[in-house]
Amino acid sequence: MKYGVLGDIHGNLSALEVAVARLFKLGARRFISVGDVVGYGAAPMECIELLRQVGAHVVQGNHDAAVAGSLGLAYFNGFAKDAVRWTRGQLDMEALDWLGKLPLTVELECCAVAHGTLHQPERFDYVLEARDAEPSLQALNRPVCFVGHSHIPITVLKLRNDPDRTAYSHDACLDLSECERAVVNVGSVGQPRDEDPRTAFALFDSDVGTVRILREEYDVEREAQRIRRAGLPAMLADRLFLGI
Repeated sequence: MKYGVLGDIHGNLSALEVAVARLFKLGARRFISVGDVVGYGAAPMECIELLRQVGAHVVQGNHDAAVAGSLGLAYFNGFAKDAVRWTRGQLDMEALDWLGKLPLTVELECCAVAHGTLHQPERFDYVLEARDAEPSLQALNRPVCFVGHSHIPITVLKLRNDPDRTAYSHDACLDLSECERAVVNVGSVGQPRDEDPRTAFALFDSDVGTVRILREEYDVEREAQRIRRAGLPAMLADRLFLGI
């Protein structure tokens, strides 16, 4: 089975549409979202509707929880707070209820899904280096866990022939058939932060055990203009051109 894995969409409809279209062309038949469907971007309702249309398995990110009202804003910067408050006003009660009821983790037959970490998903911690993923690797009872949150693609893994060692990779094409367990951060669909403004997403083939991190150009100007017209902070539009 081929899965399309979508990280941190953040209300960026143009990027999401490009990612979904490319994944369908590559044979994806099921979709996974690692959360933060909303926040920052100016098309939150449309992104929710598209995920529901494709029947995606979605976990709750910290921005989703904040918009739904189950997470406070104390640890959000000023731009993020403004975006959360604006987003709340754009969603109807059904969409807010949908966000609020998203699970913190999902386990499918071939993988697990969380926003930040698997072992303590409610904390929304980051996986930035190998040691950050160690507790999630220990908690994992599937071959792979997909995460997001940092907006930067990275894979942390344990190999079958050296299970006591934790390694990491920034490779775009990964063969997980030799891995005991792996935590894969698929990057961000709607707000990449690795200095590459192209949308990032992944294709996971569970039959052969491969993951490909894919990048595609999308209409950044369209989304930037949407953010500016909405009255959101201009920085949220400007950063899309830089991938930061």
